[in-house]
Amino acid sequence: MRAAAIAFLGGILVVQQLAALPSLYWSLALIPAIALALWHPRWLILVFFIGGVVWVSWRADLVLQQQLPPALEGRDITLEGVIAELPSATAYGTHFAFDVVHAVSDNAAVVVPDRVLLSADRDLQPRAGDRWRLTVRLKRPHGLQNPGGFDYEAYLFRNHLRATGYVRNQPAPTRLGEATGRYRIDRWRQQLGDRMQALMPNRANAGLIVALANGDGGGVNDAQWQTLGRTGTLHLVAISGMHISFVAGLMFMLVRFLWSLAGTPVLRLPAPLAGAIAGLVAACAYAALAGFVIPTQRALVMLAVAMAAVLLRRRVPLTQLLAAALLLVLLFDPLAVMAPGFWLSYVAVAVIIYVMIDDGPVRSLWRKWGFLQWAIAVGMVPLTLWLFQQISLIAPVANLVAVPVFDLLLVPLTLFGTLLLGFGADTLAALLFQGGDTLLEWLWPVLNWLANIEHSQWTQHRPSGWTLACAVVGVLLLLAPRGWPGRAVGAVWLLPLFLIRPATPAAGEVWFTLLDVGQGLSALVRTESHVLLYDTGPRWSPRSDAGRSVIVPYLRANGIDHIDTLLMSHGDNDHAGGLSSVLKTLPVAQVLTGAPTVAGEPCRAGQQWRWDEVEFNVLNPIDGQTGKENNMSCVLRVHGPHGTILLPGDIEQVAEQLLVERDGQRLAADILVAPHHGSRTSSSPDFLAAVHPRYVAFAVGYRNRLHHPHPLVIERYIALGSELHDSPSSGALEFRLRASGIEVVAYRERNRRYWQTPP
Repeated sequence: MRAAAIAFLGGILVVQQLAALPSLYWSLALIPAIALALWHPRWLILVFFIGGVVWVSWRADLVLQQQLPPALEGRDITLEGVIAELPSATAYGTHFAFDVVHAVSDNAAVVVPDRVLLSADRDLQPRAGDRWRLTVRLKRPHGLQNPGGFDYEAYLFRNHLRATGYVRNQPAPTRLGEATGRYRIDRWRQQLGDRMQALMPNRANAGLIVALANGDGGGVNDAQWQTLGRTGTLHLVAISGMHISFVAGLMFMLVRFLWSLAGTPVLRLPAPLAGAIAGLVAACAYAALAGFVIPTQRALVMLAVAMAAVLLRRRVPLTQLLAAALLLVLLFDPLAVMAPGFWLSYVAVAVIIYVMIDDGPVRSLWRKWGFLQWAIAVGMVPLTLWLFQQISLIAPVANLVAVPVFDLLLVPLTLFGTLLLGFGADTLAALLFQGGDTLLEWLWPVLNWLANIEHSQWTQHRPSGWTLACAVVGVLLLLAPRGWPGRAVGAVWLLPLFLIRPATPAAGEVWFTLLDVGQGLSALVRTESHVLLYDTGPRWSPRSDAGRSVIVPYLRANGIDHIDTLLMSHGDNDHAGGLSSVLKTLPVAQVLTGAPTVAGEPCRAGQQWRWDEVEFNVLNPIDGQTGKENNMSCVLRVHGPHGTILLPGDIEQVAEQLLVERDGQRLAADILVAPHHGSRTSSSPDFLAAVHPRYVAFAVGYRNRLHHPHPLVIERYIALGSELHDSPSSGALEFRLRASGIEVVAYRERNRRYWQTPP
């Protein structure tokens, strides 16, 4: 079973690395593989491997068939359907999954994906399970693609969301009633959350308690999320395997005890069997409260396997139970491997089983609990660095304190309060919820103190495959049973994970990266020992900006822990929106700014410096220059032994003409970031003739409302013979200026996966 589960997982993982799905004709390979397995059982591994390839290919193909025709992008479409799952509040309204029943455009029925992700302003008050008629504009799934960044397209794909869009206010949305069937669960979950919030007015921790009851974390504020993240206790808020296992175990012991008290019932059904059935029912009920989200599905499958062993009265090794649960989860949803939670949950359970094989000498309960937290922290290091490029060094201590509070006190209080709400005992329920809030008021100062300890977080680049493999060997040795030879050598095996650094430019080389930040600009210039960040991209909402979502993850993924110079071209949101997040996260030695609202040294023509044989010159604005803010953008020229880069910000034709007149001879460049995103008001013929770029990069958003770059501008660059690139098609675009020439790498193309929308 163990080998079969790993082989099946291996087949799925191979497919997940492909740019295109393999043909389902692969299923024919199962015939000889099964014949070999009948001849000798060892060939079963091959059967399960091919089975994994075929299974995930078929299931993924079913999702890919749900495509939005390109001709329907940006058109008004009238949808009738149901709001699926709980809507999420945003800074500007809400967004929600919508199950489409019927779609019409231009008075004709059209085919759209069965499920889409929509956003709406505050005028719409959507509730889970409601039927609506909405006029929307949709587009195919598309997300930013940067090293270390969040893969939004993968998220949409694994959640079967094959289009995104927004609700138009004209014609006005129409509520058609309430849906029945499975939608009632989500409607009830939302009603439960509303009732709980009403019973805890002005309580700072109400959002956390609601999240424990119905899985809706929308009421948890940013500061609380940050504290949970820095202390490694995020898993305590999500209704996941730990909470469901606790509820099932509690119900198992309670029912087994009560069942055996009477005496007579055990003659018909043994107490352990009655407890197993009750535990599984309780787990299902709690998972329903969470909306049967993917983490709860995994936990339910694992519990079902464990309870099945009890019901069948068989002693099954824990590793066999884990393997069976893994296989069943992958059969149910092979795309679960795309979720970080899948790996976190299974690796954590595997670590627990591994260290429980030999519990060593008898320890007190607290010593066992402390050892388990330490073992989990050590065992999860390679995976956590691979997924997030950071680990919480104080997580073992924080979990040592927080897990008992949550699982032994807070979760029971919350669930008993929820049960009382079902019987109309709102007053008693309110007392339990408020008791939970008091517990959190006592716990939270401890978590905040731990979160704010200096150097409590370890951040670094994403490990390579071979350093990750070495780290896994190191963890296995360190956590091996007492008496295992060479346990201490495990620390040596871990060293490459922390000591091997990513490649850096050689002397005289320039590595230039235009990050994919949508409709905005952020670029990184690296020399042998220095880093310059030019602009910080847009801010999309109070909770989200390019600094937090793109720039910082990219820098971490590449092992960059500081910025020597941050140059802000000007103050527009699409260029300066991520500034605050960058300054809060990384040390910045110097800020040059063309925006009066940004603190730093003013950017002026004539400023120059030299790093590692590479010259940096500011060409604009000149002292005393006035005019539009765009034309006051800082223009930076980077010139090295192997080529020149020109970063003109958002200058338009007036500033371009001034540059041609002042610095015409110095404007020639191999690489040009198109001024003002390729707008019609920029890239004038005289300017292009002076620059005559070999490569042109357009920093634009997918289907942006400004329609950048303008077709006329594109024609001008094509007439010059320039090679054109744009952010939506390329993702992060990296140019390496070396003695051998200029290398161009488009991240989206290099890391293409089958679920990504074609450019």
